[in-house]
Amino acid sequence: MKNTYIFEYLDENDFRKKERSVRKYNMLAYKKLTFTYYPELRKGTFLGKVVSKNDKDKTVSYELQLPTDELFKKVHGPIILHYTVYTEKNIILLTNITPEGILDEGHRAELSTYKGVMISKTNPEKDMFKINLLNTLGK
Repeated sequence: MKNTYIFEYLDENDFRKKERSVRKYNMLAYKKLTFTYYPELRKGTFLGKVVSKNDKDKTVSYELQLPTDELFKKVHGPIILHYTVYTEKNIILLTNITPEGILDEGHRAELSTYKGVMISKTNPEKDMFKINLLNTLGK
């Protein structure tokens, strides 16, 4: 247990809101995050791709793509966990979950879904148009 990492948050309230939004609208991604990815990260198995390294601060930043429905990815983008590892301090700083806009909105208000994809209340016509267009092109 010498290499056990602990989680800290850049903004815990904001991060938890996005995490709950993922839980509400994409249970598969939430379960994978909670039961597979978090335990692996705590053990020191860093998942995802390296985005940047800082040798001075001895940090490595990662992006881990969570399981996301293809249609959701095309409309809103993939769901990505952003985190930074402080290698000397054994700390993982959980910084963000993106796409921020739809996850924040999903936390603030109950969003409707159309063909399994969350629809934004600020611009529902745009989201529905994208979904219909992608379904038309896919057939």
